[in-house]
Amino acid sequence: MRQSDGTTAEITRSSSKKAETTGSGNIIWHRFRRNKVAMVSLVVLSVIVAAVILAPVLVTHGRDVIDLGLTESPPSARNWLGTDALGRDIYTRLLYGGRISLAVAVIATTLQMGIGIFLGSVAGYYGGFVKTLVMRLTDTVLSFPYLALAIVAAAIMGPGIYSTMLIIGLLSWTGTCRLVYGQFLSIRETEYVKAARALGFSPLRIIRKHMLPNAMAPLVVNATLAMAAAILIEAGLSFLGLGVQGPIPSWGNMLQAARNMRVIMHMPWIWAPPGVAIFLTVLTINLIGDGLRDAFDPRLKG
Repeated sequence: MRQSDGTTAEITRSSSKKAETTGSGNIIWHRFRRNKVAMVSLVVLSVIVAAVILAPVLVTHGRDVIDLGLTESPPSARNWLGTDALGRDIYTRLLYGGRISLAVAVIATTLQMGIGIFLGSVAGYYGGFVKTLVMRLTDTVLSFPYLALAIVAAAIMGPGIYSTMLIIGLLSWTGTCRLVYGQFLSIRETEYVKAARALGFSPLRIIRKHMLPNAMAPLVVNATLAMAAAILIEAGLSFLGLGVQGPIPSWGNMLQAARNMRVIMHMPWIWAPPGVAIFLTVLTINLIGDGLRDAFDPRLKG
């Protein structure tokens, strides 16, 4: 009978926790939905993501097909956004380039979030020597100019898609680490964490089940902003020839044509589409991040 009562109580606690989580999620979504700018940004970003995912269906030409008879042609019925210096269709390469740029941003953000959450969690939970070691490592990485360090790393590792992902991920975790560390400093002094320690739960379980879920709100916002930054960093490295290399297109290496003053002045159709794509994508992600911040904590609004 006692075992049955214990099981019933456990089920009831679990159901209450799930209901509380669902209710909180509904409240956050309701707040986010009231932010018209964030909702419009979400729609625009969804259209961009859908377009690059469906690139094989939406394109009108081969990605790397060269037509030297149509080099640097302006937009027309045949080539909707014109052609580049090799006669390749810009519209086609824009969609395929979006695939690469967004994939690099997503994977690099996942990597940097993983590193930052792990190190920040360890430092925030244990404190003492572990905290000192992690924080000094963070300060060391932050002491170097980011772009200079990224260029050196790209020169050592060599340009390419995977090296670009690694460079962005391995150099961008410091902000996430500090954010998690700051959150854990306050969370570890709460009653439920002290109770979990008293019950003999392992540090991994306490971090995973009790501390990290309560630090997720700022982490979600941080992840959106980190993804926007990753798109810009990839574009910058590729523009300098240290990121994604041709013939594989990315929005960054498509902008390399803008290094020619003749193209900038007289052929805006070559550099404007990737520039606009980067601008819209980064802008919408940042606005969605602002909307999420206000939804998680309305006191920060304005």
